[in-house]
Amino acid sequence: MGADVRPYDALLLVSFGGPEGPDDVIPFLENVTRGRGIPPERLEEVGEHYHLFGGRSPINDQNRALLNAIREDFAGAGLDLPVYWGNRNWDPYLVDAVTQMRDDGVTRAASFLTSAYSSYSSCRQYREDLAAASAAVPDAPRLDRLRAYFNHPRFIEPVVDATLAALADLPEDVRNGAHLVFVTHSIPVDMNERSGPWGRAYLGQHRSAATVVAERVRQEVARKHPSRLVFCSRSGPPQMPWLEPDINDYLEDLAKDGASAAVIVPIGFVSDHMEVIYDLDTEARATAERLSFPLTRAATPGIDPRFVGLARELLLERAATERGEEVPRVAVGGLMAAPDLCAAGCCPNPRGEKPVIGGPPTPPKAVR
Repeated sequence: MGADVRPYDALLLVSFGGPEGPDDVIPFLENVTRGRGIPPERLEEVGEHYHLFGGRSPINDQNRALLNAIREDFAGAGLDLPVYWGNRNWDPYLVDAVTQMRDDGVTRAASFLTSAYSSYSSCRQYREDLAAASAAVPDAPRLDRLRAYFNHPRFIEPVVDATLAALADLPEDVRNGAHLVFVTHSIPVDMNERSGPWGRAYLGQHRSAATVVAERVRQEVARKHPSRLVFCSRSGPPQMPWLEPDINDYLEDLAKDGASAAVIVPIGFVSDHMEVIYDLDTEARATAERLSFPLTRAATPGIDPRFVGLARELLLERAATERGEEVPRVAVGGLMAAPDLCAAGCCPNPRGEKPVIGGPPTPPKAVR
């Protein structure tokens, strides 16, 4: 007999989406940036990143692999539960996935996001899009979002092992002095300031995860490697402050300061999508080569069985909680496990409030 997943009768894998060919690139970028006033020439510039790889993002193939791996994991654990997949910005769209679930008789689904951290762009925007998809489909199933998992062992452990493997790939004569360079997607400073229920959650969660990984590496190799959280993929206007330093600027500083080498750890990403293969494997590697600076890059969790099993573990945890059962909420590091429901006003939309799933939609009034 399989594990009890009541009240859920489906899992929805929720991701960002990406173009499947050259003709998709600009329409995809228009979807991503809609309402933000991004000029067409900027979209063309970003589009060139995709055209370097045949106009195709790797993210959809990675999501197909993750989808199949989750289905196999469920079957192996005796969970007779269908798994669907929907994207925010490209086919298969969330509204199509919700429609299919409705047609298949699904009444309540748990949503697993391929985003581990809290901010508007990495959490609340997904919650808005899930709410919009649900509203667009008559008699849509209820959708719940599974909690953020930046500090769950099933996310952290694959990162630790990947970091150790990348460290071992460095030449022996530079390995001991290598720096661990943790990288995530930059966001506007103001978005970070208002992330989470009390602010600065995006930065705090990344720093917590990076600290855990760095400490685990120290324990394994009996040596403390200097570490720093840095950023990639800044896309805002020059006058808008974004989180810094940029990965390329930081590599320049490391080389200038006499560091022997670096391991790039893409702590902010769960798979090798465009920000990884372009910003890190292409741009950052080119910077390192220009500087004659030894560099390796740790793998993302991808379809590591531990990460694949995270969807199942979070689903079972949430299902038990919904049934009123006491369940342990696993987390590592100095921060508590994230809540199932977001607080009112958590990670607000900078362009105005929209309906969301997974928490109250309206910020509380200020107490005076």
